[in-house]
Amino acid sequence: MAESAIGVNWGTISFHRLKPSTVVDLLRLNKIPKVKLFEADSDVLRALMGSGVQVMVGIPNDMLPLLSSSPAAADLWVRQNVSAYMGKGGADIRYVAVGNEPFLSSYNGQFQNFVMPAISNLQQSLVKANLGGYVKLVVPCNADAYESASLPSQGAFRPELTQIMTQLVQFLNSNGSPFVVNIYPFLSLYDNADFPQEYAFFEGTTHPVTDGSNVYTNAFDGNYDTLVAALTKLGYGQMPIVIGEIGWPSDGAIGANITAARVFNQGLIYHIASNKGTPLRPNIPPMDVYLFSLLDEGAKSTLPGNFERHWGIFSFDGQAKYPLDLGLGNKQLKNARNVQYLPSRWCVANPSSDLADVVNHMRLACSVADCTTLNYGGSCNGIGEKGNISYAFNSYYQLKMQDSQSCDFDGLGMVTFLDPSIGDCHFLVGVTDKGSDSSTSQTTYQWWVLALLLILHGTLLLSM
Repeated sequence: MAESAIGVNWGTISFHRLKPSTVVDLLRLNKIPKVKLFEADSDVLRALMGSGVQVMVGIPNDMLPLLSSSPAAADLWVRQNVSAYMGKGGADIRYVAVGNEPFLSSYNGQFQNFVMPAISNLQQSLVKANLGGYVKLVVPCNADAYESASLPSQGAFRPELTQIMTQLVQFLNSNGSPFVVNIYPFLSLYDNADFPQEYAFFEGTTHPVTDGSNVYTNAFDGNYDTLVAALTKLGYGQMPIVIGEIGWPSDGAIGANITAARVFNQGLIYHIASNKGTPLRPNIPPMDVYLFSLLDEGAKSTLPGNFERHWGIFSFDGQAKYPLDLGLGNKQLKNARNVQYLPSRWCVANPSSDLADVVNHMRLACSVADCTTLNYGGSCNGIGEKGNISYAFNSYYQLKMQDSQSCDFDGLGMVTFLDPSIGDCHFLVGVTDKGSDSSTSQTTYQWWVLALLLILHGTLLLSM
């Protein structure tokens, strides 16, 4: 049996984006064999060409309506985002993720009916491109797609999803594709005050779950086997499973800290590497596991919680947050090389100013920059009022690439060359290699325009 591969999710919703080539070098330096992308960013895919890293490319949910209704749009998407980067010396694209958690209960079925028609069109497009056997279509699902009254063995897909899940797993099975699921024990702990904390980790628990002859000592195994039971009820109990996202944030909430993140991720990696599997799948671990996430993403929405910006095993600039043995040959993480930083200077509160009128300035700074570490449970929560002001000012100043006017704040800010970091609270310095000129949103927009033009052109031809 092939060993489970440890991969990473590479998200790019950041104010301080590293050059894609720097990130690909970071992947190779750490011998990370697989990467999952949330959309087809041309700069990222170009950087992955010739790297030997296997790639899963994502399609955002808002593209599903068009791809489900237009075979021409599916052809174009495959041509532009898969075929264009493959071939000798190209990117090794193995999977296309059709949507991202499209069955999430909070979407209220918004994307549900587009998934299978989009898969059908995309599969035909891959076949036309002679990639039908090599590139597999998958659908990353949130763990809320299935449920259990109390025990893993009682797992079943949500009733309103039974029909579409039956169709999906039939398709996956016939194409040799795995079922991709995102599992987050951290969120179980965060959302439920009664959840036993040690059950979220892999160190053993005083609150095991007994399910017949099976005993569960961690939330991951329990959740995973709930999915196995749900698949078994549909007649696909042996379907390979890939963990599309799993991880632990290092900041932004109580329980989200460096120690917990390291203990969880290291425990997970050792658990997977042991090949013990789970009670319902003994000795059969998941096919692949993609850690969430490679890098912090400081521009992500904080609607679920401030921790959303702190999932990375590396900080935004590719520096390891804690020692972690990925089981890939290196005993600990290696930092990104040749990162180009802005000069070592920071913006702080001017000690000679009256800070009585600072509230609106802080509000402005934090509405644009990332101040999540200042909040309750964050690593900068205890640095005092003046420290809070300085942190907010500096986050804004670095975001604005240290533009001198961005540290004015009506005379309340000043530039310093002394690092104002305090204890675990790190005042960042921005990076100069800000990704590239074309942003992902721009790439997405250009694709939409092209697709619509193509479809309009096709409609006009048909009507002539």
